[in-house]
Amino acid sequence: MEQNPTELTRWTIHGERVVDKSRRLTLSVASVELPDGVHFEQYVLRYPKAAMMVVVDDQQRVLMIWRHRFIMDRWVWELPGGYVDAGEDPVKTAMREVEEETGWRPRNATLLASLQPMVGSADAENLLYVSRGADRTGEPKDINEAERIAWIPLSSVREKFAKGEIIGAASMVGLLHVIAFPENS
Repeated sequence: MEQNPTELTRWTIHGERVVDKSRRLTLSVASVELPDGVHFEQYVLRYPKAAMMVVVDDQQRVLMIWRHRFIMDRWVWELPGGYVDAGEDPVKTAMREVEEETGWRPRNATLLASLQPMVGSADAENLLYVSRGADRTGEPKDINEAERIAWIPLSSVREKFAKGEIIGAASMVGLLHVIAFPENS
């Protein structure tokens, strides 16, 4: 059987067994075969889809949350966002999460990108949206998310990257997109 020349490096999956499953993660082990015939098992993580938003105001500042990530035991700046509920439109998720986590309601939403932050071992689609402006609605409803909420100047993002204050893949991609392509954001 002749292979399609555009799929010479495609791996063959012989099976996948679930090791653990919860509402927010499925951990499985896949039995795979490389094109050269090598067989091995690969851990696979499957997360629900997530949606985040870059909210930029007319002063070229971005709305961010300062939070502790216990797994790494680090404090970091992140874009607001969260998991998409079953049957929920991801754009509504992004807008809802911004308001719940920050007390600001985005005025609009445009899709920036879809990314997979751990492409080699996980299916964890992150959808990034941008909003130009937001309106204050009150205190955040979700008191567990942010230690601080702030409008961060886009001009300070590079320094925060260098200091390790912004490390999340989705936050980095969203911020870099807005900085690199301001006319499309």
